[in-house]
Amino acid sequence: MNRHVGIVQYCQAPEKQNHISMNEKTALTARRAAAFRTTVYDYYKRHGRRFPWRETTDPYRILVSEVMLQQTQAPRVLLKYGAFIRLFPDSSTLAAASLHDVLSAWQGLGYNRRALALKQSAQRIVTIHGGIVPHDEEALISLPGVGPATARAVRAFAFNEPVILIETNIRAVFIHHFFPQEETVADSNLRPLIEKTLDRKNPGRWYNALMDYGTFLKKAHVNPARRSAHHQRQSPFEGSVRQVRGAILRLILKKVRLSEPDLIETLPFDTDLVKEILAQLEKEQIIVRGGGNISIA
Repeated sequence: MNRHVGIVQYCQAPEKQNHISMNEKTALTARRAAAFRTTVYDYYKRHGRRFPWRETTDPYRILVSEVMLQQTQAPRVLLKYGAFIRLFPDSSTLAAASLHDVLSAWQGLGYNRRALALKQSAQRIVTIHGGIVPHDEEALISLPGVGPATARAVRAFAFNEPVILIETNIRAVFIHHFFPQEETVADSNLRPLIEKTLDRKNPGRWYNALMDYGTFLKKAHVNPARRSAHHQRQSPFEGSVRQVRGAILRLILKKVRLSEPDLIETLPFDTDLVKEILAQLEKEQIIVRGGGNISIA
C-alpha cells in the first residue's frame, strides 16, 4: 500500500470508521470492537515506531522509561534513555548512585524531581522488594513518583497484564473514534470502551499501537485529547518556574562550589523567584545549603 493512501485511510471522517455515539457506547459489539482493533493494528503495522524500551520486558527498564515519559515526548526520551540505562543498568546501581550523577544524566528531560523520585524508587525496590520491581499495582503505586497510569503501564509492558490504561494518546484515539461530537469526555466514558476493545493476549503491543495511532491522530486533526475532561494545557516554558528550576540545577551541576549570591548574579531571572525556587529545591531534598554554598544533596 502506498504510504500516503494509508494515511488518508486513517484520516477519514468519524462516521466512515465505525464510530459510535455517546448513547451507543455501552452497546459496542464484539464485531465493532474487532473492527476497531483492526484499524489500530493496521496503522501500527505500517507506521509503528521503534523504541528501545519496546524491545525489552525488563520491569526496571520499563519503569525507567515510563517515568521519563511522564510529561516528556518519546523523541526526547529516546535521546536520554540509552545513556541512562548504561549508567544505571539496574535498581541496585541507581539506588547507590549519587543524586548529582543521576541529575546529570537526566539533564534535558525536564521536571527534575522525577529523577529524584526514580532514585528513591530504586532505593525502595532494593530495601523492600529485594531489588526486583514489584508486580502488584498497590506496591508499584507506593513507589515515589509512580501513579496509577505509570503502575498500569509497567504491568502491561513488563508483565503483559490486561490492565485498563489511560493516557493522553489513548484518550485521543477513543475520543476521535467514539465521541466525535462531544466536547467534554470523561475517562469514565472511555473505560468501558478500553476494556471492551483490549487485546487481552497482548496488552503491551496493543497499548503501543494505540499510543502510536494516537500520536498520529493528534497531528492529523485538531488534537482530540483536548476534548477530554482531564486535558490540561501546559503553560509556556519561557519565563516559567520549570525554566528557572532547570537553569538553577544546570548551573549547580556544573560547579563544585557555588554561593547563593553568585548563582543569583549569574542567572537572568527575578531574584525573589530564584530564592523561592531554591527554597523549594532544598525542601525537596534536591539541593543542600551550607557554609555559604549550594550543592546537590
